[in-house]
Amino acid sequence: MASKFQNVTGTRDFSPIEMARRNYIIDTIKSAFLNFGFQQIETPALENLNTLTGKYGEEGDRLIYKILNSGDFLKKVNADDIAAADSVKVLPQLSEKALRYDLTVPFARYVVQHQSEFTLPFKRFQIQPVWRADRPQKGRYREFYQCDADVVGAKSHFQEVELLQIYLRVFENLGLPVTIKINHRGILTALAHYLDAADQATAIITAIDKLDKIGIEKVLAEIGALGVTADKLAALRVLLSPSSESNAEKMNSVAATLGTDAHAALAITELTAIFELLAKVASKNATNVAFDITLARGLNYYTGAIFEVQAHGAGLGSIGGGGRYDDLTGIFGLPNLPGIGISFGLDRIYLALEILDLFPKENEQHIRVLFVNFGGAAAEYAFEIATHLRNENIACEMYPTSAKIKKQFDYANKNNIPYVAIAG
Repeated sequence: MASKFQNVTGTRDFSPIEMARRNYIIDTIKSAFLNFGFQQIETPALENLNTLTGKYGEEGDRLIYKILNSGDFLKKVNADDIAAADSVKVLPQLSEKALRYDLTVPFARYVVQHQSEFTLPFKRFQIQPVWRADRPQKGRYREFYQCDADVVGAKSHFQEVELLQIYLRVFENLGLPVTIKINHRGILTALAHYLDAADQATAIITAIDKLDKIGIEKVLAEIGALGVTADKLAALRVLLSPSSESNAEKMNSVAATLGTDAHAALAITELTAIFELLAKVASKNATNVAFDITLARGLNYYTGAIFEVQAHGAGLGSIGGGGRYDDLTGIFGLPNLPGIGISFGLDRIYLALEILDLFPKENEQHIRVLFVNFGGAAAEYAFEIATHLRNENIACEMYPTSAKIKKQFDYANKNNIPYVAIAG
């Protein structure tokens, strides 16, 4: 009979094997971060609600987990607001705190709060859980880990290329084939101008961001509902259609349509410099990075180049993403501080490696040796030898009781322990 005590939907427990696999991914990512000079920090799971709201767009704000105020949380709520069922007015009176939605906005808050404690440019990485009140589905959870790396205080395409190198190195070391899509918010802004809907730029970007989920027809219908003319929609269909052209050819096509717009011209110049430098420093796998005008990244704080990673053959969505957000700290009172970052989706990377059977089997064998327990002096001798092995950093254990030999061997087999030591 199933227990009535179960996980909250969208959260999970992790077995020892699952933790070994998760740590394998985390260690691979962390090693790359450290190799590129990033320093680790952590921020609290809880943030003030006003720190998070207004940073992710209207849809993102709805997905933030709000926390009720301590004690009698209804005591200070205006009775008229409750009677009117006015959630907009009631919410700030009920909740002052929330679970963090991502690691980027808390990092921006951290930079502003601790700016006197580090020198610029500041390169940090962070590996912690985040929470979103989303509808759970395959590869999408309400509690999940992000593995972020960010640079603040430097505005140069070297940062974009460095972060792309980290992506390429990590996925090569994991043996996971990927495509890294890259676009630029300047191109998307220029696209809104081209459609004669500059004041609807956010809505247009949001619609394009749903292309993989709802298809081109529904995206065009959403944008058409904003008042965009039929001839402009026809041109947009061409721009958003899949293409086998090279990165340079695709950017030339964009330039031919949008190139007279200052935002597009600057974006294409920056992307060209990124691709040229990447070809020099990562020539072996630079072809895994592809320009894609349909990449939108719906978060409002991006201002420049944007990235998204997709695994080949796994049937999942994005397993990583990021971009430049040169004005994020301005919302916390520290304007004009350039920043850029990327994030690895640990849980989806795990699923991709599992689906493609790419986890190394030896990684699951944490305990190397099991000492058989015969009891008495033999057990004490085995325990002493086990101590010597541990002192040499060889993970081992002794069976706790003098049970039948078959039972002890079964224990070793079930726990994937490759060696059994018999002394007696």
